[in-house]
Amino acid sequence: MANYFDTQKNPAKAYGSLAILAIFLVAFPFVAAMYGNSWVRIMDFALLYIMLALGLNIVVGFAGLLDLGYIAFYAIGAYMTGLLASPQFASVLESFVNTYPAVGNFLVMVCGPEIVQHGIHLSLWVIVPLGAALAGLFGAILGAPTLKLRGDYLAIVTLGFGEIIRIFMNNLNAPVNITNGPQGINLIDPIHIFGVSLAGARGSNATVYFGGFGMPSVNAYYFLFLFLCVAIIFITVRLQHSRLGRAWVAIREDEIAAKAMGINTRNVKLLAFAMGASFAGVAGAMFASFQGFVSPESFSLTESIAVLAMVVLGGMGHIPGVVLGAVLLSALPEVLRHTVEPVQMAIFGKVLIDAEVLRQLLYGLAMVVIMLTRPSGLWPAPKHEDRPDSDVDSPAKSVDVVAA
Repeated sequence: MANYFDTQKNPAKAYGSLAILAIFLVAFPFVAAMYGNSWVRIMDFALLYIMLALGLNIVVGFAGLLDLGYIAFYAIGAYMTGLLASPQFASVLESFVNTYPAVGNFLVMVCGPEIVQHGIHLSLWVIVPLGAALAGLFGAILGAPTLKLRGDYLAIVTLGFGEIIRIFMNNLNAPVNITNGPQGINLIDPIHIFGVSLAGARGSNATVYFGGFGMPSVNAYYFLFLFLCVAIIFITVRLQHSRLGRAWVAIREDEIAAKAMGINTRNVKLLAFAMGASFAGVAGAMFASFQGFVSPESFSLTESIAVLAMVVLGGMGHIPGVVLGAVLLSALPEVLRHTVEPVQMAIFGKVLIDAEVLRQLLYGLAMVVIMLTRPSGLWPAPKHEDRPDSDVDSPAKSVDVVAA
């Protein structure tokens, strides 16, 4: 299967496979819509998880740094969108006025009456770069104190960071109400592209109209998320084959040898954390706009472990493998949710095991079986991606002649 997408070894076959895949991806929402919008919605979330998995792949797959708190950057992007694209900022100002009148009145004067009444409502073109930048900044902040840590110690520190962010989001409603605590932030604006709301106009039954062409809202979000996934894949591929990508792989293989060869391991690790986090920030911003609501429950440790499982299951360091792992682990549980009860009814005439219980059981069993049979992942990276053929020493045959 690797040969079908290997543009270096088989460019003709790879580009043909990519063309077929592109046609399938464009046609999918229109075909799936015949069976209900739920299948397209499942793929919308799968695309969000692909963004997350590609970001974590930079940290875990390329640089070899175990990060169990990655979902924190997803939360940062989502909550930033909640504050900057909803009426929540007006509640923040009101809370400041009630708690710290001097600070609150100054902020009211700076922000103006419109923001005081309705909050901040920024556009997509501002939110996406801001989400990437803010999450990247927090990624560097997390990476700075962990530069000398490895293995289990690094995992524990990053796990703690992820839990700290979730607890902050859950409790940052007093004394100043910033995140609205466990109730979360609602009424988040849907994404607008060239003045068209991807949630659909009022009274349109969630149908988005571009000129004379209409499509369901979930389809419109699907194409936006697909575009962002393609952009992130392109950036990741360019990073992988750059000097920075080679430096990440060198650190993963042997950090001491990489430092001896002149690689600034401190800066390179920080860049890995920042780049991976920035992708999660973009995914978080898209998640908040798509859902229209964010709450701390969406950013638990279980989510971090799920994204890490996607990277490990697909094949660490291999971009097509990571995409495959993300699609399988995000979409398969939802497919099982819709199919396990009808299958039991067809076979036994009644439901013997609850759908949710059986779904988790099959999900866990599949993970165990795959890790036993394919420990390097479903689609591991070819060796030439990490060690190009030109870098392999090939000693010449002896000709009994001593070189001058």
